[in-house]
Amino acid sequence: MFESLSDRLGGVFDKLRGRGALNEADVRAAMREVRIALLEADVALPVAKDFIAKVTQRAIGTEVTKSVTPGQQVVKIVNDELVAMLGGEAEGLELGVAPPAVIMMVGLQGSGKTTTTAKIARRLKTKDGKKVLMASLDVNRPAAQEQLRVLGEQVEVATLPIIEGQQPTEIARRALQAAKLQGFDVLMLDTAGRLHVDEALMAEMQAVAAAANPAEALLVVDALTGQDAVNVATNFSERMALTGVVLTRMDGDARGGAALSMRAVTGKPIKFVGTGEKVDALDAFDPSRVAGRILGMGDVVSLVEKASESVDADAAEAMAKKFAKGQFDMNDLRQQLAQMQKMGGMGAMMSMMPGLGKMKAQAEKAGADDKLLKRMEAIILSMTPKERGRPQLLNAKRKIRIANGAGTTVQEVNRLLKMHKEMSGAMKKIKKMGGLKGFAKMLGMGGGMPDLGDLAGGGMPKLPPGFDKFGK
Repeated sequence: MFESLSDRLGGVFDKLRGRGALNEADVRAAMREVRIALLEADVALPVAKDFIAKVTQRAIGTEVTKSVTPGQQVVKIVNDELVAMLGGEAEGLELGVAPPAVIMMVGLQGSGKTTTTAKIARRLKTKDGKKVLMASLDVNRPAAQEQLRVLGEQVEVATLPIIEGQQPTEIARRALQAAKLQGFDVLMLDTAGRLHVDEALMAEMQAVAAAANPAEALLVVDALTGQDAVNVATNFSERMALTGVVLTRMDGDARGGAALSMRAVTGKPIKFVGTGEKVDALDAFDPSRVAGRILGMGDVVSLVEKASESVDADAAEAMAKKFAKGQFDMNDLRQQLAQMQKMGGMGAMMSMMPGLGKMKAQAEKAGADDKLLKRMEAIILSMTPKERGRPQLLNAKRKIRIANGAGTTVQEVNRLLKMHKEMSGAMKKIKKMGGLKGFAKMLGMGGGMPDLGDLAGGGMPKLPPGFDKFGK
């Protein structure tokens, strides 16, 4: 997400950083380019104008002109104003009410309400330890209630039994009563949508809100519709008391105009963003993290969170012990590839690492994308368990068999083996340096991890040895 805007702004700020001193004309010229970049990203015109005015006012003052690093200071100002435009502080769900806390999901048909309902329910259950009940109030769309029931089974969250012929307000009252009697912490109401905002839809939403008294009323909108999403949010917020917005399909929105405009235009915070079709593809919206990703500063906190969610602690500890002994076989390499895919793939990881935005595009251009990870894994899976543990057994005949089994070439098998050999060599060198702690001490880390923020200014790290040549 935000790739095109991030690339445009990166070009503008690279020019500013390259200048020793900045005058007012330099700043205004840069701000004109930033304004064009925002408009091309489909940011609402009033929002873009207000943003540029605030940044310019601060950037032509002594805060920048007297700064030792004026270009970097402008970037900091833009970051601060981006965070403010996106809402400032992250706002979570308001669940501090007498249970059950009712979360009412509203939006147009096709915006992803039902899937998002299941995603939030899963998040509340797994992250917050809440007992959640879901109920579908959509009696218009064929099989809508059945869809939520199936999703409930997938995420292991209870759904209200379906009774044919009941109207939305009746279902809401029955769901509320069931949630109270059965001791649920949260009740999620998935309401019906329409193709557009109309009187019947709004009357139904208001009647349900009156019956359920929701603690949260979340509007679900499709980020790919750009300014239409902002218009829908404006219409809904004028007719009912919304508490927040969920943007779906953010993973497919390279521009990001809806996210950048939403808070400023509607006054409603973005609480979550949908980043894919899987039930775990939902992220809390944090303005400071989003601003960092837009400006190429990365989002290390999100990367660490994803790692903590997807890494098997026992497996990681076992691998660390093997690394300390200088051991690294094909099973270990496969485990590393699987871990990268669990964390969203190469693209997702690079977009969250400071300074790796440009490297992500270069890697994709070179063919080093998520398909490459799967091809590499296919080659490893075509080996026998004995071959994975002892890659030195692989002679020409075995390589031909493996290549045929993976649907690839012997050349690619050889490249993977070369990459593994070089990574294995690196592990043995680390062992000679005293293991991982000794390696860290040699680098002056004091046994800790390096500051990832230094990557942005310290040059691009390289892909694993041979990675850039794989697949060619």
